[in-house]
Amino acid sequence: MIWFVLRRAGSALIVMFVASVLIFLGIRALPGDPAVVMAGEEATPAVVAAIREEYGLDRPLPAQYVTYVGQTLTGNLGRSTQDGLPVSEILLQRLPVTLELAALAMLVAIVIGVLAGIIAAVRRGRLPDYLATGFGLAGLSIPHFWLGLLGILLFAVTLRWLPASGYVPFSEDPGGNLLRMLMPSLVLGAGFAAVLMRQTRSAMLGALSSDYVRTARSKGLPESAVVGVHALRNSLTTVVTVLGLQLGALISGAVVTEQIFVIPGFGKLTVDAVLTRNYPVIQAVVLVTVAGYVLVNLLVDIAYAFLNPRVRLSGGTDG
Repeated sequence: MIWFVLRRAGSALIVMFVASVLIFLGIRALPGDPAVVMAGEEATPAVVAAIREEYGLDRPLPAQYVTYVGQTLTGNLGRSTQDGLPVSEILLQRLPVTLELAALAMLVAIVIGVLAGIIAAVRRGRLPDYLATGFGLAGLSIPHFWLGLLGILLFAVTLRWLPASGYVPFSEDPGGNLLRMLMPSLVLGAGFAAVLMRQTRSAMLGALSSDYVRTARSKGLPESAVVGVHALRNSLTTVVTVLGLQLGALISGAVVTEQIFVIPGFGKLTVDAVLTRNYPVIQAVVLVTVAGYVLVNLLVDIAYAFLNPRVRLSGGTDG
């Protein structure tokens, strides 16, 4: 098992290295001169040259990349071109907001999606199955921005149950924070729940028709034990894999959701940085997003190996 984890961690480091190179080159391939953008359109050539020298933009690309990696490893992600604040400080302020939204959305998706998938598989061909399938189709078809606007119109404008937008830190007002995060997490988690429902239903149908489930039933085990212990446990590998693969969709959905509900998180920071061409922030946001995606996939691989020992054995490990 140790060698399996070390191999996966090594692969993750290689992915991060390649991603850092692509991010570095991609930012510098953007149209326009970053020094001119930072200095302003009316800046003199001397000011532009000073900024280019300050940020090392006048050095060769390999030297710039080495400096970039060294500063990143020490936590120095540069300074924002808009307000001069350290980018790492800005990320530390915004990242917890998006992590909270993503965690709540994932909780909603797991509870609704997995439960609906189990019910649909157990009640195959019946009304609960049709309702769950319809929910899955709707969740996959409705865009986040449209669902968010409908939620605001219904729950905030018409029924006045929830705030339309805004954010309150959990440390200041836990109740107000959860009240304002409820609708965004439901909107963001709806599509994720639909994917989980479909995958859970498919995996459960395969498990319920397998030989070991028929053997468990022939032994007289209660249906709850057959479904909850034997069938569900062997279906979790599929669910865990989907959780990792859907992280990218969750992050992209958070960008739209935060814009709709005016949540000052990672997604809104990304949009604002792109609109203002804030290159240090864009570079840091993309790098942190890739790092989070790689880390989650690494954890998914490890969890998958725990759930399915054949993965460890196929990797040549001794367990």
